[in-house]
Amino acid sequence: MTASAGWTIHSIQPILRSLLALALAALALAPLLSANVYVQTLGVSACLFATMAMAFNLVYGYTGLLCFAQVAFLGIGGYTAAILVTRLGWSFWVAAPVGGLLAAIAGLVVAFSSLRLSRHSFGIATLAAALLCTIVARDWVSLTRGSMGIPGLPAPEIHLGSLDIVINNPYRFYGLSLIFAVGAIAFLHRIIHSRIGRIFVSIRENEPLAISQGIDPLRYKLLSVGLSAFVTGLCGALMVFNLTIVDPSILDFYYTETMLIMVVIGGPGHFWSVLVSSLVFSILPELLRFSTDLRLVLYGLLLIAAMLVFPKGIAGLLEKRGTDFWHKRLAAGRGQVS
Repeated sequence: MTASAGWTIHSIQPILRSLLALALAALALAPLLSANVYVQTLGVSACLFATMAMAFNLVYGYTGLLCFAQVAFLGIGGYTAAILVTRLGWSFWVAAPVGGLLAAIAGLVVAFSSLRLSRHSFGIATLAAALLCTIVARDWVSLTRGSMGIPGLPAPEIHLGSLDIVINNPYRFYGLSLIFAVGAIAFLHRIIHSRIGRIFVSIRENEPLAISQGIDPLRYKLLSVGLSAFVTGLCGALMVFNLTIVDPSILDFYYTETMLIMVVIGGPGHFWSVLVSSLVFSILPELLRFSTDLRLVLYGLLLIAAMLVFPKGIAGLLEKRGTDFWHKRLAAGRGQVS
């Protein structure tokens, strides 16, 4: 009974993951097969939010660091790419990685200066960094144009020999966003399921034990923050060029709240459930467009309820119920044998 139950548990999980991957692939192809501009625009938003959520999950869910500076990394990537393209004439394909790199450097500076003290200091420092970036975007008018922002961002172009592709409509931008999201999420998946990912989890679960095994926690925490900031910065560059404008609204706390809800509801430290949660909460705001203020209130209430009812997210709740189910089955099997 024990062997068959164990075999069933381990055989069902890969099947469920395969079915989920197929469902996500079908969902991803829907905007490409649709001629509806609204669906394509929503698809771009879903790709970017899913990538941002997975980057936030890396630092919060797997490493155990609550980082409020994700929105700052988003803004740094967006503003850097916009300034380099509009004022220095750089190509978008060079400016976007530079924006991600600058966001990563900013993340490393904040993390290095605070993580040597405590995790709580890191949380406070990242919140201060997010507020500082908002002030810079709003008040450094000579660089960012303040509340007017930087409008008229040119469409990215691809030159392949005699073939020139201008990404100037939602259909093409969705294709670009989908390629980026698949690549970035696959990269994060690879990191999470590698030796580095296991070290992240060990630091989250028991840092003193990790230190006793010869692991330098600070080095791996910095790596987690740097990777998360880099990916988020790239998302910022794509986001502003999709909107064709960057302004201080990209640093709105709404983005931080949304990323936090996606990870908390899905289950911190879980991959597929957070990915599904991010897609759901990318679409949900469109149903609440009638009131932005009400949307933020509902998000706040939802976050509080989730933390109280299932603090480990949907994935944690399902794992617990699955474990309880199999424990009962095994106990019943032992009772029949006896």
